[in-house]
Amino acid sequence: MTASPATASVLPTVAAQQPAARHSTADVGRLLLRCPDRPGVVSAVSSFLSAVGANIVSFDQHSTDPDGGVLVQRVIFRLPGLSAAITGVQRGFADAVAGEFQIDFQFTEAAKVKRVAIMVSKTDHCLLDLLWRNRRGELDMNIVMVISNHSELADEVRPFSVPFFHIPASKDNRSEAERRQLELLSGNVDLVVLARYMQFITPEFLDAVGCPLINIHHSFLPAFIGAAPYKRARERGVKLVGATAHYVTQDLDEGPIIEQDVVRVDHTHSVDDLVRLGADVERAVLSRAVQWHCQDRVVRVGNETVVF
Repeated sequence: MTASPATASVLPTVAAQQPAARHSTADVGRLLLRCPDRPGVVSAVSSFLSAVGANIVSFDQHSTDPDGGVLVQRVIFRLPGLSAAITGVQRGFADAVAGEFQIDFQFTEAAKVKRVAIMVSKTDHCLLDLLWRNRRGELDMNIVMVISNHSELADEVRPFSVPFFHIPASKDNRSEAERRQLELLSGNVDLVVLARYMQFITPEFLDAVGCPLINIHHSFLPAFIGAAPYKRARERGVKLVGATAHYVTQDLDEGPIIEQDVVRVDHTHSVDDLVRLGADVERAVLSRAVQWHCQDRVVRVGNETVVF
């Protein structure tokens, strides 16, 4: 494993270089929950938050079916001294509410931005877009490292003062490469973004990494798989070029979808045009998906998502 010499030494202090939040998020908490839909859930949640001294700022919910469906909620609240109180709030919610209503839940502090690692191969458009948006303060996250199985993008990453780690990876050394990647990632990040990382992710890696992964790919799947999808799509006369961002699961490219978008094309567009338009859509879709995840807006329901 090698690190770009100009950036590896800044790993412990990367957080200080990230842009400050534009609005104060001190004492602002978020609650995401999922449970069987039944009477009393909304009242129990709001009553608990009120009892611990929290002021509810927003309360969004969705039921897949009011008769035996799944209820998902996203609650934003303000609680003075949240950082000191949040552990007790979590325990209290588990004891007083979650057990009775079979609730899967997560409390987070809005002021604690998520630590994000980006994995990439040679294609740079998604990587550079995320780095640029983060530097401008448009993405609520702390990019702590970039990991690549190629060294070509090290110079592109260096101006952003983010550590770049080159770990060669292929089907021939996949086990060793994933072991070295996990040494960097496990316990150190809250999210991994596959920004056109063109290597297979094994179930063993997913089990060990300890955080969600978000992937981006063109939306030609499953019609045009493998190499040169844009060329094959042009030969078929496609009318839409799109992109899909989804959580990574053990089923390749079949995880819960977070965001998608398309742009219309026609017979006048060349293969190069399709590639350029596809890259534009991929950048936008991935940045939205990452932002929504980092803002705790996404709740998984089976192999689907609800995005508030």
